[in-house]
Amino acid sequence: MDFTDTQLHRYSRHIILPEVGGIGQEALLRARVLVVGAGGLGAPLLLYLAAAGVGTIGVIDDDTVDLSNLQRQVIHDESSLGVPKVESAAARIRALNPDVAVEVHKTRLTKDNALDLIGRYDIVADGSDNFATRFLLNDACYFAKKTLVSAAILRFDGQVSTFKAHLGDPHPCYRCLFPEPPPRGLVPSCSEGGVLGALAGFVGSLQTTEVLKEIMGIGEGLSGSLMMLDTLHASFQRITVRRDPDCPLCGTHPTIHDLSAH
Repeated sequence: MDFTDTQLHRYSRHIILPEVGGIGQEALLRARVLVVGAGGLGAPLLLYLAAAGVGTIGVIDDDTVDLSNLQRQVIHDESSLGVPKVESAAARIRALNPDVAVEVHKTRLTKDNALDLIGRYDIVADGSDNFATRFLLNDACYFAKKTLVSAAILRFDGQVSTFKAHLGDPHPCYRCLFPEPPPRGLVPSCSEGGVLGALAGFVGSLQTTEVLKEIMGIGEGLSGSLMMLDTLHASFQRITVRRDPDCPLCGTHPTIHDLSAH
């Protein structure tokens, strides 16, 4: 594609990277990314995807901005209190980069709309805060043959991985790592257990980096690995995640064939 002078100036620090160049920036401008959640992880995801020039960003969330969100959800501000998060985020994205088209989905992801929504995009970034949505996204992305970049945060800890089991061996899915959701009440939510605000920016930025790499096809991704961060003790660990032949979704004899169980 032919870049405008404004685009050459805006994305110059990308274009001079040998690994990115004009071809990589063109891939970003043509890409379509769905971000699930406009909260703690969604905030840095949306801001940095927009700043990078990802051409179309979809955002799905059914919540409104609350004062307690502002400790970590930096895409919103006090003027957005009571406003749907997707509308607040879209306004900030449009102000940041007019190259970006924002598609707003003010709804909750469900088994009924997941495949349709996910099918409109090239890649999905999970910024949700509950296991039900994480498992639904994993299954829907597998059936829709879309790459999923997933992250989670709680207290001082975070984790990031990429799942693209639809490509076959050796790529695992989320269920290869966590076969089923934990019992209700076993793992607290951020509202129950707390979360360091800056952790959301840290993990969300790492997650965004993995999304950008997947779009451009550069570097080493996190499929088959789980990056774990303990920021209280400045500890980082990368563990191997192997495809599980007994996985109910992507294994040898799957028992999950659609989204009806969600």
